[in-house]
Amino acid sequence: MRESSAIIDIGSAQIVTLVGENGVNNTLNITGRGDVSYAGFQRGEFLEPENLKFVFATSISNAEMTSDTKITDVYLGVPGEFCMVVTKSIELSFPRHKRITHSDINNIFKSGDNFAEYKDYCLINHSAVYYELDGSKRVINPLFMKAKKIRGQISYILAFKSFISIMKSTFEDLGVRINGYVSSMLAECLHLFDPSIRDKYAILVDCGYITTSVVLSRGNALLAMNSFSLGGGYITSDLSQCLKISFDEAERLKHKVLLNWNASPSDTYEIDGDEYKLTYSAKATNEIVIDRIEMICEYIQKCIDNFVYELPEFLPIYVTGGGLNFICGIKNIISKKLKRNVELISVKSMHVARPNDTSEESMLSMMLNYQDILGNLIVNV
Repeated sequence: MRESSAIIDIGSAQIVTLVGENGVNNTLNITGRGDVSYAGFQRGEFLEPENLKFVFATSISNAEMTSDTKITDVYLGVPGEFCMVVTKSIELSFPRHKRITHSDINNIFKSGDNFAEYKDYCLINHSAVYYELDGSKRVINPLFMKAKKIRGQISYILAFKSFISIMKSTFEDLGVRINGYVSSMLAECLHLFDPSIRDKYAILVDCGYITTSVVLSRGNALLAMNSFSLGGGYITSDLSQCLKISFDEAERLKHKVLLNWNASPSDTYEIDGDEYKLTYSAKATNEIVIDRIEMICEYIQKCIDNFVYELPEFLPIYVTGGGLNFICGIKNIISKKLKRNVELISVKSMHVARPNDTSEESMLSMMLNYQDILGNLIVNV
């Protein structure tokens, strides 16, 4: 069994370990995968922390079996609920015009690496929104360009020290080395958006099963990030409670929903029961689902309102994740509530969209293609 590095994505319903490599035509060749369901997290805390070691071990073991590799080290994803973004403007001046070197860029990052006021956080990622040369020319990559003065708009991503501490302890017990920590939302923006989109502002919403994160990105960085504990699982819970059906039945019913159907009181949805077909009012079901979606949208709007940037009204909102994207007709509901154009976005395989795989595949892509952003940060707690 050969050795290989991998990524582990920590979702609000599953832990996923991926082993892979770059394929042809900018694709990812996934050679191993281990999915394990678990209790998840809420409001920045794991619901069953005592089970984390077993869940991670099982996920890694499953990925090892499917890939025929021994996983000795990993990059670990950090969900939005455990992160925050701090941006700083850092300037360097030189005695005369010179070509910008890797050392100059590293000095810009180091100059802003002071977060004494954030005692409960530690730095995990840093990247540039843009660089400005001699007060006028803006570029994404200034390497080898000539300038007498360079200013970097730098994004620093900080993670809860408590999260890092739990991960370090868990993986030391497992005998697996953590190569680095990756903001899952940063990875998604880098993987999902072309540079032409990232050169401008881009709003990304990742709605999962229990949690939703909203970020504003530009260049190779995040400008702002907010999260809240509401996701697609709450829609299932509402259906279960309001219709007095099991959680499993509610989940299957949710996947039957057609939100663009103007159903009459006599119209029904039908799902398979243990012995016979089960039918539910389509009108009542749609109303329950829409009520919860509109509540999630209200929280998304609050997150956007908290961004300290003036965003043009024509700027679309991109939505990914398995919490909302699988519901037919969801796009129009979100667009109407948020009063913005909405685009559903996800990773694709054989032309099939897979929004619930966005986070883990984006992290794998970042590990393979963005080592300059991952860097060699030493995370201390």
